[in-house]
Amino acid sequence: MKKRIGLLTSGGDCPGLNATIRGVAKAAYGMMDCEIVGIMDGFKGLIENTSIEMEPKDFSGILTRGGTILGTARTPFKKMRKIEEDGVDKVKQMLENYKELRLDCLVCLGGAGTHKNANLLREEGLNVIGLPKTIDNDIYGTDVTFGFHSAVDIATEVIDRIHTTADSHDRVMLVELMGNKAGWLTLHAGVAGGADVILIPEMPYDPDSVIEALKKRQKKGKNFSIIAIAEGAMTKKEAEMDKKEFKDHRKSMKYPTVSYRLAEYIESKTDIETRVTVPGHQQRGGSPSPYDRVLATQLGAYAAKLISEEQYGMTVSIENNDIRATPLAEVAGLLKLVPEDHNLIMTGKLIGINFGDES
Repeated sequence: MKKRIGLLTSGGDCPGLNATIRGVAKAAYGMMDCEIVGIMDGFKGLIENTSIEMEPKDFSGILTRGGTILGTARTPFKKMRKIEEDGVDKVKQMLENYKELRLDCLVCLGGAGTHKNANLLREEGLNVIGLPKTIDNDIYGTDVTFGFHSAVDIATEVIDRIHTTADSHDRVMLVELMGNKAGWLTLHAGVAGGADVILIPEMPYDPDSVIEALKKRQKKGKNFSIIAIAEGAMTKKEAEMDKKEFKDHRKSMKYPTVSYRLAEYIESKTDIETRVTVPGHQQRGGSPSPYDRVLATQLGAYAAKLISEEQYGMTVSIENNDIRATPLAEVAGLLKLVPEDHNLIMTGKLIGINFGDES
C-alpha cells in the first residue's frame, strides 16, 4: 500500500536540513512505494494547508545546500492551543489538513520547540516522527543534533580570525555566539578557537573573575585576550533574580547585547581596549560540514526506516554513535544543558580557561 509522507522544517534554519530531507526521501523511495508531500514554512504551512507534491528530482543536488527547500517559520508551542485575533483554532486546522492531504505520517525536522509541537500532534492521534535539528545542540535524548558541528566550524573560524586583530592591537576581543539557554556552541567553539575566557548560560559568571583572568594574562606578558560569550550568558547577580525581575533588568540596560555590557565593564576596570564581534546568523548559514552531511543522512534514512516499520511517535536520536528511536513523549519539553562537571569544561580549566566562576 502506498504511503503518503509529509515533511516539514520548523524553527530556525541551519546547515543540514536539506541533507536530512534528502536522507528521508532517498531511503523512503528505496524501501517502499510512497509519495512525499512538502509542507511549506513549518507548522504554519500545516495550519494554512500550504503544501507541494514532491518528486524524486526535488531531492537531487540538495545535500550540500544550506537552509531548507521547504521554508521554515517559528510557531511557538505556547500559542498552539491559543485562539488569537484571527480566530483560527491551530490544532484543529492541523488535524483537518493532515487528513485532507491524506497523510499517513508527518516528519518534523526541528529543535526543542518543534519536538513539543510534534508531540502535541502525537497526543492528538497523528503519526509523527521527529528529527533533531539545532545549532544549539540542546535537544534532550540525543548526543548531537545536525547543524551543530557546522555552526561550531563557523564560530571557531570567527574566533580564529579575531586572534590576529586582537594580537595586533593589544585588545580584548569578545565574540558573542548564539545560545540563549544552552552553551554547547560557545563551549566547543571557545575551546577549539583557543579562547581565554568562556562564558555560558549554565554557569553564571562574576565579572570581576573575568577581570582578574585578564590581569593575570597581562602580568604574564600576554598582550591580548579572547572571550567567547554566549548570548544567554548572565552574571551571578542576574541568576538570583526571578523571571520578571530579570526581564525588567535586561530591558532597562542601554546595551544591545550582553557582550557590550561586559566590554564596557572591562574597559572601566582595566586599561585594555576592548571590542565586540557578533557573527549572528552567519552561524546558521552556508553549506553543512561533512560531519553534518553524514549525520543528517544517517538520521534521515533511519526516519524512513521507522516509517516503513510504522513506528510512529518517535524522534531519531544518536547515543554513543548508535542511531535509535526515542519516544517523543520522553524528550518533548526537556532541554539538554551543559553540566558544570562536563569533561570539556574540566579540560578547559586544566589548560587555564576561565569560566567566570572563580573567586
